[in-house]
Amino acid sequence: MSDAHKEKIELAPYFMMYTNLMTYPLKFRQHVLAIKEKLTYAKTASRFGVGMASLMRWNRRITPCTTHNKPATKIDMEALAQDVATYPDDYQYERAQRFGVSAQGIRHALKRLRVSRKKNTSASQS
Repeated sequence: MSDAHKEKIELAPYFMMYTNLMTYPLKFRQHVLAIKEKLTYAKTASRFGVGMASLMRWNRRITPCTTHNKPATKIDMEALAQDVATYPDDYQYERAQRFGVSAQGIRHALKRLRVSRKKNTSASQS
Protein backbone atom coordinates (compact mmCIF):
# COMPACT_ATOMS: atom_id res chain seq x y z
CA MET A 1 0.00 0.00 0.00
CA SER A 2 1.42 3.39 -0.98
CA ASP A 3 1.97 6.23 1.50
CA ALA A 4 -0.59 8.41 -0.24
CA HIS A 5 -3.21 5.66 0.00
CA LYS A 6 -2.44 5.11 3.71
CA GLU A 7 -2.73 8.83 4.35
CA LYS A 8 -6.07 8.97 2.54
CA ILE A 9 -7.39 6.08 4.63
CA GLU A 10 -6.19 7.72 7.87
CA LEU A 11 -7.87 11.02 6.93
CA ALA A 12 -11.13 9.41 5.79
CA PRO A 13 -12.96 9.62 9.16
CA TYR A 14 -11.58 13.12 9.76
CA PHE A 15 -12.60 14.25 6.30
CA MET A 16 -16.08 12.68 6.45
CA MET A 17 -16.84 14.66 9.62
CA TYR A 18 -16.53 17.94 7.72
CA THR A 19 -18.10 17.25 4.33
CA ASN A 20 -21.47 18.82 5.24
CA LEU A 21 -20.15 21.92 7.03
CA MET A 22 -20.11 25.43 5.67
CA THR A 23 -16.51 25.96 6.75
CA TYR A 24 -13.60 23.63 7.33
CA PRO A 25 -11.57 23.74 10.56
CA LEU A 26 -8.18 25.40 10.59
CA LYS A 27 -6.36 22.12 11.30
CA PHE A 28 -7.90 20.52 8.20
CA ARG A 29 -7.02 23.54 6.06
CA GLN A 30 -3.42 23.46 7.27
CA HIS A 31 -3.15 19.75 6.50
CA VAL A 32 -4.60 20.18 3.01
CA LEU A 33 -2.23 23.06 2.25
CA ALA A 34 0.73 21.02 3.49
CA ILE A 35 -0.20 18.25 1.03
CA LYS A 36 -0.82 20.87 -1.69
CA GLU A 37 2.87 21.80 -1.56
CA LYS A 38 3.62 18.42 -3.17
CA LEU A 39 0.66 18.32 -5.60
CA THR A 40 -1.19 20.59 -7.99
CA TYR A 41 -4.37 22.42 -7.04
CA ALA A 42 -6.48 20.06 -9.14
CA LYS A 43 -5.01 16.88 -7.64
CA THR A 44 -5.24 18.23 -4.10
CA ALA A 45 -8.84 19.33 -4.63
CA SER A 46 -9.92 15.94 -5.97
CA ARG A 47 -8.00 14.11 -3.25
CA PHE A 48 -9.75 15.94 -0.39
CA GLY A 49 -13.05 16.65 -2.11
CA VAL A 50 -12.82 20.43 -1.85
CA GLY A 51 -13.02 23.01 -4.60
CA MET A 52 -9.99 24.50 -6.30
CA ALA A 53 -11.31 27.98 -5.50
CA SER A 54 -11.34 27.04 -1.81
CA LEU A 55 -7.72 25.91 -2.00
CA MET A 56 -6.68 29.15 -3.68
CA ARG A 57 -8.60 31.18 -1.08
CA TRP A 58 -7.00 29.18 1.77
CA ASN A 59 -3.59 29.78 0.21
CA ARG A 60 -4.21 33.55 0.43
CA ARG A 61 -5.81 33.47 3.89
CA ILE A 62 -5.92 30.29 5.91
CA THR A 63 -8.11 31.49 8.80
CA PRO A 64 -11.84 31.64 8.11
CA CYS A 65 -13.58 35.01 8.18
CA THR A 66 -15.77 35.19 11.25
CA THR A 67 -17.41 38.62 10.99
CA HIS A 68 -18.74 40.90 8.30
CA ASN A 69 -18.02 44.62 8.38
CA LYS A 70 -21.60 45.60 7.74
CA PRO A 71 -24.08 47.14 10.16
CA ALA A 72 -27.33 45.25 10.64
CA THR A 73 -29.47 48.10 9.36
CA LYS A 74 -29.50 51.86 9.18
CA ILE A 75 -33.27 51.97 9.73
CA ASP A 76 -34.36 52.65 13.30
CA MET A 77 -36.77 49.79 13.96
CA GLU A 78 -38.68 51.64 16.70
CA ALA A 79 -39.17 54.65 14.43
CA LEU A 80 -40.35 52.35 11.64
CA ALA A 81 -42.86 50.65 13.95
CA GLN A 82 -44.13 54.10 14.99
CA ASP A 83 -44.35 55.13 11.32
CA VAL A 84 -46.42 52.03 10.52
CA ALA A 85 -48.77 52.84 13.40
CA THR A 86 -49.05 56.50 12.34
CA TYR A 87 -49.40 55.90 8.59
CA PRO A 88 -50.85 52.39 8.14
CA ASP A 89 -51.99 53.00 4.54
CA ASP A 90 -48.71 54.29 3.13
CA TYR A 91 -46.84 52.44 0.43
CA GLN A 92 -43.37 51.10 1.09
CA TYR A 93 -41.77 53.55 -1.35
CA GLU A 94 -43.32 56.42 0.63
CA ARG A 95 -41.81 55.06 3.86
CA ALA A 96 -38.48 54.66 2.06
CA GLN A 97 -38.52 58.33 1.05
CA ARG A 98 -39.25 59.40 4.63
CA PHE A 99 -36.41 57.26 6.02
CA GLY A 100 -33.99 58.00 3.18
CA VAL A 101 -33.48 54.35 2.23
CA SER A 102 -34.50 52.07 -0.63
CA ALA A 103 -37.93 50.47 -0.90
CA GLN A 104 -36.28 47.06 -0.69
CA GLY A 105 -34.60 48.10 2.57
CA ILE A 106 -38.00 49.05 3.98
CA ARG A 107 -39.41 45.72 2.81
CA HIS A 108 -36.68 43.79 4.64
CA ALA A 109 -37.11 45.90 7.79
CA LEU A 110 -40.89 45.38 7.75
CA LYS A 111 -40.29 41.66 7.36
CA ARG A 112 -38.07 41.73 10.47
CA LEU A 113 -40.90 43.52 12.30
CA ARG A 114 -43.31 40.86 10.95
CA VAL A 115 -45.48 43.50 9.29
CA SER A 116 -47.02 42.21 6.08
CA ARG A 117 -48.03 44.41 3.19
CA LYS A 118 -51.68 45.20 2.52
CA LYS A 119 -53.31 42.68 0.25
CA ASN A 120 -56.75 44.23 -0.22
CA THR A 121 -57.39 47.04 -2.67
CA SER A 122 -59.80 49.07 -0.55
CA ALA A 123 -58.54 51.59 1.99
CA SER A 124 -58.62 50.62 5.65
CA GLN A 125 -60.83 52.48 8.12
CA SER A 126 -58.24 54.36 10.16
